[in-house]
Amino acid sequence: MTARFDVAGLGNAIVDVIARVDDAFLLRHQIAKGGMTLIDAHRAKMLEDALSETTITPGGSAANTIAGIASLGASGAFIGRVHDDWLGEGFAGGTKSIGVHFDTPFAKEGAPTARSVILVTPDGQRSMNTYLGASVELDEGDIDEALIAASKILYIEGYLWDSDSLKGAVRKAIAAARKAGTLVAFTCSDSFCVGRFRAEFVELIETEIDIVFANESELLALYETEIFDEAFQQARATGKLFAITRSEKGAVVVQGQAVHLIDATPGVTVVDTTGAGDQFAAGFLTGVARGLPLGVSGRLGVLAAGEVISHIGPRPQVLLKDLAAEAGLI
Repeated sequence: MTARFDVAGLGNAIVDVIARVDDAFLLRHQIAKGGMTLIDAHRAKMLEDALSETTITPGGSAANTIAGIASLGASGAFIGRVHDDWLGEGFAGGTKSIGVHFDTPFAKEGAPTARSVILVTPDGQRSMNTYLGASVELDEGDIDEALIAASKILYIEGYLWDSDSLKGAVRKAIAAARKAGTLVAFTCSDSFCVGRFRAEFVELIETEIDIVFANESELLALYETEIFDEAFQQARATGKLFAITRSEKGAVVVQGQAVHLIDATPGVTVVDTTGAGDQFAAGFLTGVARGLPLGVSGRLGVLAAGEVISHIGPRPQVLLKDLAAEAGLI
């Protein structure tokens, strides 16, 4: 059967509220720099009220990746729950407007649509304060097995492990992918997330996952070492396809004996690292879905990440397919 979608993403449907702040703001509000902290609705409101200027956009890790895939001219779908409120309408409308398939039913009851207050410091680091709201009420009934079967790759964000109620939905999605012959890709999401669920992530990777995304700090946390080469060798020993990002050092793609070193995009001024890993995954998955060599897929990932860190916000501001064509990658 011909696949309808290149990639189907499964993740938290979140509206991003992005603002520039200084380090003093983080200290005043006791915010851990560079990571993701889960907060409640009251804390989200308090942080929003403390900000003078914000940018609001559909977000969420896997949703950002699928947006990047659409920007590359590939076909994407997203599964995630939003509430029937103005933020939910905004998420759905913004998602569909860029050509991404999204038809998860709106929740009529329960928590409001999720939002992440993303604070960007002058060094480009982003500190995410996330109220998960309706997104964590996603359940097995929301998993569209036919959609997953019609996709070449199922892409899952590790943040879903922050709620036990979501794990059943993830397991159902993986089972549907396995039954259909759909590849399963997984992103570790962030080092704090890995720290909370390290043993479960290791087991999941070894038994269920085909493609793993991790940045350097996540990989070190996954394999409990401070030495990159030790973590790299443990990842390599799994035989799975790992795509590892290393900031200004570029990326490493490894599967068994095949190793590809990809340089970072030169001449990029880092404005905001929000979405860098998400867009790297977009480029890499697009390459894999199209059957491109792993080295080329890695270069697509680095190109997409380079574009998104050059401006505020987690999604491309120019068509990535045009940049990729100029670079001779597609």
